[in-house]
Amino acid sequence: MWGDIAVAFLLAFITAYVITPYTIRFARKIGAMDIPKESRKIHDKPMPRLGGIAVIAGFGVSVIYLLIVMSIENTIYLFGTDQYYIKLIGFFLGVIVLALFCFMDDWKNINPFVKLFGQIVAALIVAKSGILIDKISIPYFDTVFTEEIFSITITVIWIVGITNAINLIDGLDGLSSGVSLISCVSLVIIFALNDSPLISILLITALAGSILGFLPYNFNPAKTFIGDTGSNFLGFSLSIISILGMAKTYTAIVIVAPLIVFALPLLDTSLAICRRIVKTKSIKGVFKADKEHLHHKIMKKGYTQKQAVLILYGISATFGMFAIILLDSGLWKALSFALMVIAIAAIGYKDFLRIGDYSDETTKNK
Repeated sequence: MWGDIAVAFLLAFITAYVITPYTIRFARKIGAMDIPKESRKIHDKPMPRLGGIAVIAGFGVSVIYLLIVMSIENTIYLFGTDQYYIKLIGFFLGVIVLALFCFMDDWKNINPFVKLFGQIVAALIVAKSGILIDKISIPYFDTVFTEEIFSITITVIWIVGITNAINLIDGLDGLSSGVSLISCVSLVIIFALNDSPLISILLITALAGSILGFLPYNFNPAKTFIGDTGSNFLGFSLSIISILGMAKTYTAIVIVAPLIVFALPLLDTSLAICRRIVKTKSIKGVFKADKEHLHHKIMKKGYTQKQAVLILYGISATFGMFAIILLDSGLWKALSFALMVIAIAAIGYKDFLRIGDYSDETTKNK
């Protein structure tokens, strides 16, 4: 098992790392460049934005290779009662549909409603393949089995929601990819603690490997952007794999754990939706980009782009650790950990806010 997990990670890592330079050249050749025309853009020069193709390639090569090899060795059963072969076909078909819409957006900038339509279609394909949030266990109550139409609706909302949450935080070099990598690591540990299906552990490990293979090209100063193709794929995959990882157990804690792991992008997305609706007084305003995301606010405090990203990495890792402790040791220990982190952060809060002043003082002393 552990050998297969190592192969999943390393093969995805190597593939993504090797293919990323080709995506850079391809993006420049077809003109899929992010031009900093708008004031909300952080970068100051045109950047290729098809890095997501390398992430998808790394993930796909790793997963397909392992599924073939492990099926031959009879160490994984795709045609059993769980019918994983149908679910995986639905997953990959959904990825293809989503990638086509997002590729067009990276290349030609399509209408946001068209892209949303593509996300919903991709999510429906996945739900119809059998990857569903179909039952929930609530403490002191019997297990609730949801109707099929309700299960499909909840599943589509979950997939589309996480997909857009990861996409919306993609505003700084390495932010969406790094936060997604942290989410992957958190989910691997949660799946191991939860005795989740092997297929979910292999998928999340391959996803982590492909992200890490791409990250050296995407971390500040970035050589390429992951683009909508990549950020949508990350959110889409994380949302689906989290459902597969909950397949054996539907206790309240196991269901809440992924929500906590994705808390940072979900929080940023929720604030963005409310802010834009209030500002524009229209639902359509949700699709109007602004410069008020959490990473923008952190940079306004005087932090550099790299520092802002590292701060958000830390917050994301804290949420992930909270979810792991909650699942492994219970609520009291998770809360005590959270309180300790808050207390330590509060001690240095004023210094955090004055970082710009320290930078100015250093410059003057020179």
